[in-house]
Amino acid sequence: MTERAPLSRKLSAIAESATLKVDAKAKALKAEGRPVISYAAGEPDFPTPQFIVDAGIAAMHNPANFRYTPAAGLPELREAIAAKTLRDSGLQVEPSQIIVTNGGKQAVYQAFQAVVNPGDEVLLPAPYWTTYPEAIALADGVPVEVFAGSDQEYKVTVEQLEAARTEKTTVLVFVSPSNPTGSVYTPEETKAIGEWALEHGIWVITDEIYQNLVYEGTKAVSIVEAVPALANQTILVNGVAKTYAMTGWRVGWMVGPKDAIKVAANLQSHLSSNVNNVAQRGAIAALTGPQDEVEQMRQAFDRRRQLIVTELNKIEGMKVPNPLGAFYVYPDVTGLLGKTWRGKTPTTSLELADLILDEVEVAVVPGEAFGPSGFIRLSYALGDEELLEGVRRLQELFS
Repeated sequence: MTERAPLSRKLSAIAESATLKVDAKAKALKAEGRPVISYAAGEPDFPTPQFIVDAGIAAMHNPANFRYTPAAGLPELREAIAAKTLRDSGLQVEPSQIIVTNGGKQAVYQAFQAVVNPGDEVLLPAPYWTTYPEAIALADGVPVEVFAGSDQEYKVTVEQLEAARTEKTTVLVFVSPSNPTGSVYTPEETKAIGEWALEHGIWVITDEIYQNLVYEGTKAVSIVEAVPALANQTILVNGVAKTYAMTGWRVGWMVGPKDAIKVAANLQSHLSSNVNNVAQRGAIAALTGPQDEVEQMRQAFDRRRQLIVTELNKIEGMKVPNPLGAFYVYPDVTGLLGKTWRGKTPTTSLELADLILDEVEVAVVPGEAFGPSGFIRLSYALGDEELLEGVRRLQELFS
């Protein structure tokens, strides 16, 4: 009998999402009755605001929502996204320049598929969200990491990008506020990077999913607002998941030049067609309804941000830059490595994360998931009591 043909080499090379893997392990331990506190998942602990839920319930009573609708999204939602894009990113677009996707993750995947050709190099500032390099590889691109450490507040410079640029460079990933670091580029830094990309004809894929979660009076200036001429070579990725506590609703979108959106829309027409209509109706309510609860959630995140930064900074050997956006803190833990803690001597942040989970039942994501070793990511999108208890366990472990 002839041996079965092999599985796809491309898909077999994909690594499982590290953040979801750590979160799943933490949940499994909790199910066993262990008092695990998890900082792994980037998911608000708040319920979706009731007026959004009500819009979804109302949509369930309209048979029109049980049918196929345009693959690129409901016209009303695309109009609402266009209004948000103008309001928050300073870019005026037509609804035809928008595709509604199954969460921001699908938008990221399709953005790379739309502008990356085999062998193209994609500049990827590190630390980066764990999905980016895999999505680049799925588009047959080559991720080129450009690392900025805690001394730079995890923000790359034009000089670093230029040093990494080659004749094969066609795309730059730009994320502000950042997952995993919470860093926010200043308007001046954003403008400088945008002008550099414009000068060299480089596509920019900018993930703006956290743009409304900023603190201390910070504004996450969109790269297309800083450099309007860049709009013709920029794809914006966004969604309702983080700002509106709608992670499970799975509604994201991509915005870009008509030619790029056209090829991405063709892909989506074969890949998934339209997003769940009930969820789209909820997203319309989110974008067009009252924003009071959004502000309340942002203020709660800000309070937690200040608390976790203050408490983590009490741990000797842990360096914690002040994050101005998203809901993550990204300590530099190189000062804890190579030392013995409860009989174990971790030499990497992966080993350190395992030690933390084993010894004090706290789940964090190691820096290896986002680039170089020597860091850990903690999400502070969890309840205040759990947040403080988890940090106290870390303080005790490393005292």
